[in-house]
Amino acid sequence: MNASEIRSSIREKRRALNPSQQRTASEQLAKLLCRQDFFQRAKRIGIYLANDGEIDPIGIVNAAFKAKKACFLPLIDPLKANSLHFAEYQYGDTLHKNRFGILEPQFRSTAMTPPWSLDLILVPLVAFDRAGNRLGMGGGFYDRTLAPRPGKPSGAKLVGLAHQCQEIEGLTPQSWDIPLHNIATDQEIICARLK
Repeated sequence: MNASEIRSSIREKRRALNPSQQRTASEQLAKLLCRQDFFQRAKRIGIYLANDGEIDPIGIVNAAFKAKKACFLPLIDPLKANSLHFAEYQYGDTLHKNRFGILEPQFRSTAMTPPWSLDLILVPLVAFDRAGNRLGMGGGFYDRTLAPRPGKPSGAKLVGLAHQCQEIEGLTPQSWDIPLHNIATDQEIICARLK
């Protein structure tokens, strides 16, 4: 299967999960991930709000706030093609839908946080393999945003979040793809590469 066929097949699988299955998967994911050292040590966490059947990290957000961690949501740069920024998120903040229908903070350049200033970034994905390869929606937003930059440390641990049914065998990465350190599913934490 090519990337487009994989995206279509996996997105259909995750959208087929009923609300009860989605809720259970979200709860199991939060229990597993919040026990991990990398989560407990992190003070600044990039996270996303679920869309299109993605596994919902809301339990992780709740645990992060309870532990006094700062959470940052991605938002699309209105001026730079296929690029993301991160903005701090607090409960009660006004969010609006971007051009893809995904909720995000209001764009204010003074409130942007660079990804290299975060300790942990929890990344959505369509499909993954055990080597840490991630297939996203195809726009390259995360790959461009997380690409190494001269003089900027790449300190954030990158962890993909997914339903177990999103695993496939042997994705073929492209030269621009940014591999993940771990993948966290509702069933397990997969150590893809060490950091």
